[in-house]
Amino acid sequence: MVAYTLEEKVSLIVVGIGTELKSEYTDYAGMNKEKENFRLTVEQDGRLDALKAVAANDYVFAVNELVNRKRMYYIGVMTEAPVPEQHREIQFAKGQYLVIKGEGKTPDDLSRMLTGFAFGQILPEADNFAYVGGPNATVEMGQRDNLVYGEMWIPVVKN
Repeated sequence: MVAYTLEEKVSLIVVGIGTELKSEYTDYAGMNKEKENFRLTVEQDGRLDALKAVAANDYVFAVNELVNRKRMYYIGVMTEAPVPEQHREIQFAKGQYLVIKGEGKTPDDLSRMLTGFAFGQILPEADNFAYVGGPNATVEMGQRDNLVYGEMWIPVVKN
């Protein structure tokens, strides 16, 4: 079992650029490919750099959220700066979060690994807390030794 913690997080807002995931809910390979392609697009067209330029810190968020019954995926940052209307403000409520730390060769590798641990191992085996829905995110915090390191944040409630 991978190591994790339960942490109290303050309320925060992430401003993100999003896309709707079209793959079936159980098609993990398809969803991962959609996420990789979207990230590549926002990196190449400069939208991610534009967000990073107004970010409050170096963190980059890869957010999963259900909006109007659509599975949405966002790349975003924490910022107080005004941003274009097509960007979404994603509210992370104050409360308990499952936090899993890790590292990967790329941001997408980090996200896939942490998501797999969270939803494939930790949450199914947990008996003292449960995922409550709402946005969850992989938070890329930096690089060291040619690896991307970060955390996954998932809102939970105690059972």
